[in-house]
Amino acid sequence: MSTVSQTPPGTFWETEPHHHHEGASTSIGFWVYLMSDCLMFAILFATFGVLGGSYAAGPGPKDLFDLELVALNTAFLLLSSITYGFAMLAMVKNNRNGTLAWLAVTLVFGLAFLGVELYEFNHLIHLGAGPQRSAFLSSFFALVGTHGLHVAFGCLWLVTLMIQVRQRGLIPANRRRLSCLSMFWHFLDVIWIGVFTFVYLLGMI
Repeated sequence: MSTVSQTPPGTFWETEPHHHHEGASTSIGFWVYLMSDCLMFAILFATFGVLGGSYAAGPGPKDLFDLELVALNTAFLLLSSITYGFAMLAMVKNNRNGTLAWLAVTLVFGLAFLGVELYEFNHLIHLGAGPQRSAFLSSFFALVGTHGLHVAFGCLWLVTLMIQVRQRGLIPANRRRLSCLSMFWHFLDVIWIGVFTFVYLLGMI
């Protein structure tokens, strides 16, 4: 009569349970997303670098850009980054009302940035300088418009988080979400500095 052998504990195919820090996969995944977004913007910058001088006998940067208006818009976005930093400081202090207040200020600056950008686009199209006018304008609208869409998405995300923080407080899940949005918002600031320098300032030289 045969006996069934029992597998002793600790055999080589047994694995010990691994305990990962809560939210670690979220942070890593979001960094991967930011890197893919960075690659997309790099392609758009490269496209503008190649096509930015193709005016097709149409208007160029010196004819179209209002640096004072763009500088004001840049100030709006940079200030929004500072106010988001204040929101994160309030979060660290577990100050829910302070966090919500600074997020609201950040949202106002973000919406102001979008408002100025929409005004600029509308003004250019009204002048007959739409994206179909030349390769320069096509690449300009693609690059600046893509950044604007990211800011619009960031504002929507910001509103969603404000609702969640108001309803559920600064729980760990909301803190992780606020941290991810912080990285996204500052990333957009860095991209815009590149746009302001590469597209607007160098275009006026």
